[in-house]
Amino acid sequence: MHISRIDLNLFVVFDAIYSEGNITRAAKAMNLSQPALSHALGRLRELFNDPLFQRMGSQMVPTPLAHSLIGQIRTALQTLDISVNNSRRFDPTLNTRQFTLGFRDVLESTTLPKLLNTLHACAPDIQLASVQAERRELEAELMSGSIDLAVDVLLPFPTSIRRRLIARDSMVVVARKGHPGINKKLTLANYLKQNHVLVSSRRSGPGLEDLELARQGHQRHIGLRCQHYFAASLVVSESDLLLTMPGHYAQVANRHLDNQILPLPIKMPPFDIYLYWHENAENDPANCWLRELLMQCFNEIN
Repeated sequence: MHISRIDLNLFVVFDAIYSEGNITRAAKAMNLSQPALSHALGRLRELFNDPLFQRMGSQMVPTPLAHSLIGQIRTALQTLDISVNNSRRFDPTLNTRQFTLGFRDVLESTTLPKLLNTLHACAPDIQLASVQAERRELEAELMSGSIDLAVDVLLPFPTSIRRRLIARDSMVVVARKGHPGINKKLTLANYLKQNHVLVSSRRSGPGLEDLELARQGHQRHIGLRCQHYFAASLVVSESDLLLTMPGHYAQVANRHLDNQILPLPIKMPPFDIYLYWHENAENDPANCWLRELLMQCFNEIN
């Protein structure tokens, strides 16, 4: 008989009767009625074509076949119990799993150093892969598990993609020290007079700051369009161009450059950063652990 046709609970009943040696006590131990346990014993007898237990007074005495089966049945039940329970636990100190994170390059630079230091302290054998996923493909990659978690701005995902706000950032202005158009404080008038660097992965179109300027009736002059904030920061350090960029990354990208970081002279709402995962991973112990670790890192960074 194939195991798929067998009720595995019958083996738990077998173990209980063998351990207790009494139908009433076995039923109580399993929180079953005595008739239900007797019915299960009848099915076991039919399955093995053997009485398995003989009644002697109030005791149920195992038959020779029951004696020969108990060791194998208990080993199998223990193995199954360990497998089920281990699937609901995750020990980062012993695990060698690789996690794949979806990061934009700006967030990668601000987050990975702190995250790796934390991992080395509490989970030395865990491996990380940071990848850039196209936003139009991110939902599918989270669903398939090819990406475990993603960090990005607010995106229009369905409810199957869970999210949690983990950071908030504001735009700042980067200029070289000694910039002739800036005297300690950057005004909107001075900001609009300067040439600017626009950083974008797109070949054309305005940046978020340009949209906000246009909404307030202003326009700036773009002298350079490039792909990465670090490259733009290098350009700014050797020119009179201004760069508008996220504040947290500005601290990282300009740490070793002789640039000044100034408040953006227009009111612009801060932008929120979210952690994303698929509902399939909602209760996965490993994914839960990594989510908590990432949120802890973002709290410390912020």
